[in-house]
Amino acid sequence: MFLPSDYDSFGRLKLPLLFWGVLILQARTWVLFVIAGASREQGSALLTLFYPDRDTFWPGLLVGLPAAVAFMLSGRRQHWPALWRAWRSVLVATQLLLLLWQALLWWQGEVVTGITLALLITDVYALWWMLTSRRLRGCFQPEND
Repeated sequence: MFLPSDYDSFGRLKLPLLFWGVLILQARTWVLFVIAGASREQGSALLTLFYPDRDTFWPGLLVGLPAAVAFMLSGRRQHWPALWRAWRSVLVATQLLLLLWQALLWWQGEVVTGITLALLITDVYALWWMLTSRRLRGCFQPEND
């Protein structure tokens, strides 16, 4: 079903490169927070640019927690196989929550910009990919299947 190069030296299916991109997309508020913290002088301006309404920053950090946990779990997935199997569903639900949250913000009057539209399109694609990728699904299956 998969090529031999799709497996690591331990016989586990390697996580696709796009998976890491999806995690960064889901944890985008965390990424922005780290970048803002690293650039001390422009940090506040950077946060204001992407989060003009500070009330949406904290929920953004909360929504990014499952992706941060997935980053940590990915290297130790053989130690917590049941948690790892369930985490794909958590990530899909998080992606769906991000889409619904963005739609709610627009419905409440947030201005639709090029950045928010690009994020919406990327979020829709990420959700579609997470639901349809056989390799990603295989990465979350038990090793003996």
